[in-house]
Amino acid sequence: MTALDTAQHLVQFLAQSPSPFHCVAEMRRQLDAAGFVALAETDSWRCTPGMAYYVSRGDASLIAFRLGQQPASGTGLRLVGAHTDSPNLRLKPHLAKQNRGLLQLDVDVYGGVLLATWADRDLGLAGRVLLDHAGAPQRRLLRIDKPLCRIANVAIHLNREVNDKGLVLNKHQHLAPLVAEWSGAGTPEEAVQTLLAETLQVEPEHIIGHDLCLYDLQPPTLGGAHDEFIFGARLDNQAMCHAALQAMLNATSADVTAVIALFDHEEVGSLSARGADGPFLDDVLGRICGPASDDRLRAYARSVMISADMAHAVHPNYADLHDVGHMPRLNGGPIIKTNYNLRYASDGESSAMFRALCRAHGVPYQEFVNRPDLACGTTIGPISAAKLGIRTVDVGNPMLSMHSIREMAGSHDPAAMTQVFTTFLSGADISA
Repeated sequence: MTALDTAQHLVQFLAQSPSPFHCVAEMRRQLDAAGFVALAETDSWRCTPGMAYYVSRGDASLIAFRLGQQPASGTGLRLVGAHTDSPNLRLKPHLAKQNRGLLQLDVDVYGGVLLATWADRDLGLAGRVLLDHAGAPQRRLLRIDKPLCRIANVAIHLNREVNDKGLVLNKHQHLAPLVAEWSGAGTPEEAVQTLLAETLQVEPEHIIGHDLCLYDLQPPTLGGAHDEFIFGARLDNQAMCHAALQAMLNATSADVTAVIALFDHEEVGSLSARGADGPFLDDVLGRICGPASDDRLRAYARSVMISADMAHAVHPNYADLHDVGHMPRLNGGPIIKTNYNLRYASDGESSAMFRALCRAHGVPYQEFVNRPDLACGTTIGPISAAKLGIRTVDVGNPMLSMHSIREMAGSHDPAAMTQVFTTFLSGADISA
């Protein structure tokens, strides 16, 4: 595949993944097609060296692995971690309300949303719905892929200072999308529940729970004069999920066990049963390494993890927000992220490993350090490193408009990162 082929494949992946639940469903589809064996956490596992497997938790986190030919206690593990979730607007338990003759969805803010970018967009609805099925919950994916609702801006005539002071949206007052005229029949919640039921072709009373988010209906695409850019939602961080998945699918069997761990809930702190600050990865690795705790600890001591989360490219209109010596650019290759207050897990040793891996395979790389007087974001890297005691480096591809409803990245970077991940998971030499 050429770099643009890889970018176009990513665009298709983003289009199939309007929620973390759809993202995991698409990854499961690709893993199934490649012959990976689906495992259930409730079953006893009997895994064979050289064979490939995957397991999901909560429908929105997934771990896939290919067992090495040698025990993990002797070779260690090669891990790539990323996250499936993105900032968005989510429906509250009571779905809707009515105001001034209009029906509105009742939403809450998930993660660090760049709120102003959600105004005046055609929005769809996607996620997971729980149905009462013979007394037990049945999980169904839902996607309403039409202009269902809109967060309408207020006219400049009524907000004369908006261009001077910026658009400030109150999370409680200003974000409820308009979904229909209010008929006055029944309750607002019943009206939306009926809409969901019609989409799923079930009776409204069978819906007993939901995890639903809004998403931008404008499809992701290649852009720019020469297709040098990618425009689309959820690049942070489904672009890194895509790179990790393609690397796992492309990697060759080796002595060392290869693992990709793709978590939900990173955007809200990772502290959940299926988040990076929960037990999911340690649970799975414990099964891979064997029942003896000594074997697991020996494997961890020999292991290396790449934490992959999109990174900040220098913005030409806001270059002063970057450290002058660390200004990565779009299409400049993977970025190694360093923060000496441990918002990233990279240190001298793990960063040297990643640089050596890039150099050995002709992949250019870049460096990012946050301006010291500005607050720095964080990733799953420090969380996973602290929980497992595994050497970890934080990396990511460069992007602009992070946490906007529609983000921007370079179209040549996905192929470069996928190549590095593939060689890493295939057991390439990682000595600095």
